[in-house]
Amino acid sequence: MAKSRAQRKAERRAREAAAKGEGEAEAKAQHDTQVPKSGDVAEVEAVEAGIAAGAREEDLETPDAPKKELSSKEAKRQARQEEKRKKAEQKKQEEAQLAKRQKQAQTERKRGGVIAFLSSCIAELKRVQWPDRDTLIQASAVTVVFVLVAAVYLGLLDLAFNWLVQRII
Repeated sequence: MAKSRAQRKAERRAREAAAKGEGEAEAKAQHDTQVPKSGDVAEVEAVEAGIAAGAREEDLETPDAPKKELSSKEAKRQARQEEKRKKAEQKKQEEAQLAKRQKQAQTERKRGGVIAFLSSCIAELKRVQWPDRDTLIQASAVTVVFVLVAAVYLGLLDLAFNWLVQRII
């Protein structure tokens, strides 16, 4: 296992201290920077702890972990199992959605058409995000100004075409 730079440095200082006879006394800063174990050791211990807790080993692997080489038969078998699992999961989801739709259809059939319409209108109105007073006034003012401009424009066009038609006739 490769040692980190901090581990090598700590070991070198420990050897130097032992050679000088300084004994076991280390500076607090040096002690705080020492890494007690390498990342590989910590990763292995974490995987072992996860397995002991009941997790599958495949779920605990890190993305950069080396992949196990499988024979072609094992790879095909695992691919088939994965495909079967995905199909079963998809079928289960589709059945759940179908059951949900059927349940909604049954509840809507129990009510009359008008009552169902009114209840859906009320439900939709509860989801509406109503504007505050300032936004309402601003939007209303923009609408009124646009209608006035359009009315003036169309009125002027009407007068012009009316005058043109009167001259032609």
